[in-house]
Amino acid sequence: MAGYIMGLGITHLGSGSRGNATLISTENSNVLVDCGFSLKQTESRLAIADVDPDSIDAVVVTHHHKDHSGSALRASKKWGASLHCNMGTAIRMGWRPIEECTTFGNLERLDFPDGMSMLTIPVPHDDSDNVGIIASDGRGSRAGIVTDLGEATRDLVKQLSGCNHISIESNYDHLRLVRGPYPDSLKRRISGRGGHLSNFQTGQILQEVSNENLQSVVLCHLSERNNAPHIAESEVLLAMGDEFGGSVSISKQKGPEFTHWTGIEEPSKLATV
Repeated sequence: MAGYIMGLGITHLGSGSRGNATLISTENSNVLVDCGFSLKQTESRLAIADVDPDSIDAVVVTHHHKDHSGSALRASKKWGASLHCNMGTAIRMGWRPIEECTTFGNLERLDFPDGMSMLTIPVPHDDSDNVGIIASDGRGSRAGIVTDLGEATRDLVKQLSGCNHISIESNYDHLRLVRGPYPDSLKRRISGRGGHLSNFQTGQILQEVSNENLQSVVLCHLSERNNAPHIAESEVLLAMGDEFGGSVSISKQKGPEFTHWTGIEEPSKLATV
């Protein structure tokens, strides 16, 4: 990638209920976390980030829901990239372990080229074996990528506490959800332990894990009906307080718009095509 800066690059190709994919980069390695857009859409979004799909070393799928897994197998085969998921996801997707994918266990470290590694943290989410990802460049930079969970586990909080960058879902505003048109059963599912994080919950988590090395936060997977970027950002910043001196950005459904590099507070804007 042009203009590389030492550390980890985090580029959200898009985030939301219609598709999710996050590119994690070092100087000589690219790993895609989730691949929930069509293959054509994924390649178009990678082009905006100036990344050749054939340079993708691996695709790591966090769970089987289509907005995270939809084109992962096709992409891995076309690009010659390895495909990684846990056994529960492989079974639900019908992927053949060893032949089509490599399976991992909870709290297992995955190693990739150029010293990049990822630790898989199990998180509770709606009939799925979902994991959060803690990425490391092997030289001290760490980034957390975690979406689709109803609450943070102690393992997740512990690992996020050492991160320079955190991308985390801030799915809904509580009042908008409660007053909205969804049936009560769906409201309970969204707000339950296996659902999604509210802005308030996300703010509390970030307040707990914030440290002197945390320089950037990206809020992901915002509900288009039950949230708004300015509401999510305001509530999270209020919770984190003046002690946090880094940046807070929003990852939207249509992307990518920027890349965050660990060690750099402000994101690098991407030119649209």
